Amino acid sequence: MAGERAATLSDVAREAGVSLATASRALNGSDRVVRPELQERVLAAASKLGYTPNANAQAMARGSTETVGLLVKDISDPYFSTIAGGLADEAEKHGLLVMLCNTGGQPEREQKFLAALRRQRSRAIVLAGSDTADVRHTSEVADLLTSYLDGGGRVAAISQPRLPVDTVVIDNHGGAKALAEQLVGLGYRRAAVLTGPEDLLVSAERHAGFAEGWLETTGSEPACVSDEFSWDGGRRAMTRLLENGRNNGAEVDCVFAVNDLMALGALAACRQAGIEVGPELAVAGFDDIATLRDVTPGLTTVRLPLADIGRLALELVLGKPSAELRKRSVHGEVVLRESTPPRS
Repeated sequence: MAGERAATLSDVAREAGVSLATASRALNGSDRVVRPELQERVLAAASKLGYTPNANAQAMARGSTETVGLLVKDISDPYFSTIAGGLADEAEKHGLLVMLCNTGGQPEREQKFLAALRRQRSRAIVLAGSDTADVRHTSEVADLLTSYLDGGGRVAAISQPRLPVDTVVIDNHGGAKALAEQLVGLGYRRAAVLTGPEDLLVSAERHAGFAEGWLETTGSEPACVSDEFSWDGGRRAMTRLLENGRNNGAEVDCVFAVNDLMALGALAACRQAGIEVGPELAVAGFDDIATLRDVTPGLTTVRLPLADIGRLALELVLGKPSAELRKRSVHGEVVLRESTPPRS
């Protein structure tokens, strides 16, 4: 009927009562075998709905464009822009173009970009910063990626190994724990953590690692203030922390912001409150972004080789395929600067 929406692969999967990945394998062909009874259900559903497979999707197995899709949460964040720069430099060596997709941390936009990259037959996809505790969203992304992989695409993630793809795993927990231990060694005893939303896994991991290191070395748990994973979030969180400390007398001597942007916001809040960072209150971050070069006092942080992480992710998607999922671990290095001087 004129004006009716054409059936999609998702419609077929729903009608057949199977996953999106299974429907894709049954209709588009794959090295991964679909059980005969499931194949019959999918074919029957496709026939009933009048589904016509996407020619571009089927062509994935025969060839692809020279484009690599890179999904990031926020390209204005130096963390992601530095990773993107490293990946782009490596892609240029292979004659590849990078299509940058800025998800803004919105699950629906991430899924929209993944579907678009598959339709455009991108040679590979790299996901940076897709970590979330939302099980439903993770499952939906896994289905989309499985369908893309079955069509001949390649995928790598820069995250925790929660998706069925090769992964560059950053040791957020270990880096934050090492930072806590070194701060205790400098003489600090009353800490607070400025953290992002707890459903953001990178924030939760860094918070947990720091809290574990602090508890093991001091016997006490650090205070916690949560806000956005951003400069504004760090400024607001620090402002609330300072106000609470003045009101109840529980002032801290050091603050760990779970990323450098939050730490920079915290420094701004301290300046506004007339607090001298270093002599009066220590502040530390995580990532060692390039913006720190112009910060006074120099910010203590956990350095990550961000550009190398981008290059490593591209190497995974361009390397020889493996039957087993591969993990490449990256560890941070604590860098002590003037924002956390030794205490007497």
